[in-house]
Amino acid sequence: MTGTAAQPGTRPGQDSDRLELVLLDVSRIHPYEHNPRRAPNAEYERIKASIRADGLGQPLVVTQRPGEADYIVHAGGNTRLRVLKELFEETGDRRFAEVPCVMKPWTREADVLLAHLKENDLRGELTFLDKALAVADARRFFADGTEEPLTQAGLAEVLQRHGYGLSQGLISQMAYAVERLVPLLPQALQGGIGRPQVAKIRALDRAARAIWLDRGVDTEAEYDQAFEALCRRYDSPDWDIASLRRALEAEIAERADISIHAVSLEIDARMSGRQVESRTRPMTFDDGEPDGKVDQRERDSTDSKKPSQTVRESASVPPSDGMNGTLPEPSTSGHPLVERVADAEEEASPVVISSPPPRADLKSLRARLWTLASRLAQRNGLSDLVQPISGRGLGFVLHDVPDPALVDQHDEDALAQVSMVWWYLAACAELTVAPLDALLPALPEESVLRRALVDQDAGLLFASVWTLDPGHMGYRLWRRLDDRDWQDLLALMDTYRALRRTAAPDDKALWSRG
Repeated sequence: MTGTAAQPGTRPGQDSDRLELVLLDVSRIHPYEHNPRRAPNAEYERIKASIRADGLGQPLVVTQRPGEADYIVHAGGNTRLRVLKELFEETGDRRFAEVPCVMKPWTREADVLLAHLKENDLRGELTFLDKALAVADARRFFADGTEEPLTQAGLAEVLQRHGYGLSQGLISQMAYAVERLVPLLPQALQGGIGRPQVAKIRALDRAARAIWLDRGVDTEAEYDQAFEALCRRYDSPDWDIASLRRALEAEIAERADISIHAVSLEIDARMSGRQVESRTRPMTFDDGEPDGKVDQRERDSTDSKKPSQTVRESASVPPSDGMNGTLPEPSTSGHPLVERVADAEEEASPVVISSPPPRADLKSLRARLWTLASRLAQRNGLSDLVQPISGRGLGFVLHDVPDPALVDQHDEDALAQVSMVWWYLAACAELTVAPLDALLPALPEESVLRRALVDQDAGLLFASVWTLDPGHMGYRLWRRLDDRDWQDLLALMDTYRALRRTAAPDDKALWSRG
């Protein structure tokens, strides 16, 4: 080490009322391993060019842990240190070998971390995840050597005393992100989702958990397992909470034997702090209709069936199809049009719907097809492709082919399952035989499916969706589906047959509005 003190009579590491300036060999200075900023500095090349031309403009601030011979950066400067080391290695120029440094006396680890945190935060270089992880480290460092862990309120107080004020609410959100979400949504968090998104996820998590337990769906451990699996499924750099919410709603609806819409309404209420509507209120098949009455024909038909004639479906009756000419996405909260089963009746005796009632109307059958298709899609990575259509057709369409990225994300068996499920859904929606003018409004301009249908290009469609030998259907799909998907697939085909029979003999009734 070369040391040149700016203050006479002081030495590196010696406490002084005045900071000392010394020259240190760059090889003896190390980056701070708990630096809050995880991402590379976007200004790295500019900083490197500046130091190459003009040298180090400002001294590094360093400190020395007790018992160690080398030094660490005390507050900021990690990027500049890396640049200096790199330039010396590239050029051998001694300008980059000896570095002017301000020596700070060592106090404790938490102080060094906070110095880096404040420095980086001041420059606006930290993501919410960066700050959350740094605050978690600070909490651990401040509690080091104590018998009890530092509470969130205690941490807020300590940080305030050290000049880094954070509310207890913000600390709580950060803790949730680190403890709950980092293992589940690493790509989303690293992609830059911030406090507002984390707050929404947390509110959704709380609401879904409360409904799960209140409805007696299963244990809390089972909820955690389901929530964690769904988070991992939808984790991506361009993550959107809507996909997670749709999947959670479908999962709860299926397990609790209630409608997706009922779950969505209850989630909305809990997330907004509103009073939750009583679960014992009878839920009709067409709450969107002015009179709110159940179709007596459908009730009579369902009641007349014997359990031995049906297969129990662990699903709800789906949202209704069409009033006012439009229908939102199946997962959209506050959906005004829904077919719902009376919760009180469901809890007393399970719904046993398999084949739809023979006298069911087109509206109810379309709604049921939509919900079944939506659930199958959500569990097989196709949730964004299913959308309802109002008052016509089979109640839903697929607006495009599966994402080509799935080829790189799945092994052959998983890809086969996804592709076959897509073809089943396409068949039940009659995408390749339906009147084109009825389908086009639902298909985006950039849709590969739209282009294939408009151009009558079967080759484009087959090239975009993996199509296997039909003889593989059993081995690659039927045996792989879990019981829920299998029951939904059977119910989907049953409902399709019933809808087609109801629309006959006048085929125009199927695709005409009404």
